[in-house]
Amino acid sequence: MTRHPAAGERGAVSILMLAAVGIAVVLCLGIGRVGGAAVLQARADTAADAAALAAADTLALGRGSSDAVRAARAAALLNRARLVSCACAGDAAEVVVRLGRAHGRARAVVDLSGGSRLGT
Repeated sequence: MTRHPAAGERGAVSILMLAAVGIAVVLCLGIGRVGGAAVLQARADTAADAAALAAADTLALGRGSSDAVRAARAAALLNRARLVSCACAGDAAEVVVRLGRAHGRARAVVDLSGGSRLGT
């Protein structure tokens, strides 16, 4: 003989299922926010890399630090970021950019043998 659950048992199962769905929704939203923050940080790092390379390239061409700062600012803007700081002098460019809430930092050093090195 088959036993049918009482009405109270069916209600308890419904409440448990509703709670499980609610927890799943909260977890999905949290994972989405963390993923969005990671993407934003990666974009800020990319913008910082581009800005540092642009500044180092300008320095390698023998232009002054003010030209290097302008090049870094332009490269950051092309990546939809804002240049926060640029220590661009001699053979190195260190930049900090901001993209939304994320900050990216990068350093590029002019290699007098004919290239640039990038270090983040």
